[in-house]
Amino acid sequence: MRFLKSTGQLALVLGLAGFGLAACDNDDTFVRVTPPTPPPAMASFDVTVTNLTNAQPLSPVAVIAHQDGYSVFTIGQAATIGLETLAEGGDNSMLISEADADVSAIASASGAAPIGPAGSETVTVEVLESELPDLRLSVSTMLVNTNDAISGLNGVDVSGLAEGDTWEGHTIVYDAGTEANNEAAGTIPGPADGGEGFNAARDDRDDRVVMHIGVITQDDGLASSVLSGQHRFDNPAVMVRIERTD
Repeated sequence: MRFLKSTGQLALVLGLAGFGLAACDNDDTFVRVTPPTPPPAMASFDVTVTNLTNAQPLSPVAVIAHQDGYSVFTIGQAATIGLETLAEGGDNSMLISEADADVSAIASASGAAPIGPAGSETVTVEVLESELPDLRLSVSTMLVNTNDAISGLNGVDVSGLAEGDTWEGHTIVYDAGTEANNEAAGTIPGPADGGEGFNAARDDRDDRVVMHIGVITQDDGLASSVLSGQHRFDNPAVMVRIERTD
């Protein structure tokens, strides 16, 4: 081991050491890099909607992930404006906007196009894994060859699905209670008529959501109806498959 012989030599060494450290600082040789924060863990759900009817196209579906406290509708109560807009014209944008403004809603997504008879579409929604407890999914669509018929899920619990698990169920048809089921020309937005969609005036005498009793067509003796027997529908009308993919 070598020892310095004088205080002068010691001062010289310390001075050179300080100069070296300063140089390192100035030329950024040593830069402290903060590691990036990892993204939060997410859970992803694929929602596949299949049309089981003979001649009732489904409007683009609305898929809403939410906690308990939000509901698309309540049987026996009046529909929201968003649900009325969907049920009468097949437009889901206001229903999704209502959900997005609700404190219990977490995420929402829309289908890309109508779903024809025997057709299907898959819509994906993502939530934080921390939001999985009490997580529910709602799915809504209109049977467009009707005045105001809807179908879908209203808050199915998916909180217990692990990655790779699936839930499958069938849905019935509801009457939104916002438009009279007269099936008259100019009142049905689907291809059977190409008539009016949403109308803010509510002319259904009940103005409440109930189970749908079905359509009465020309083949049933309603001469003023634009629908034929092929537009009748049975329950269930829609199959929904939910898979947690991540």
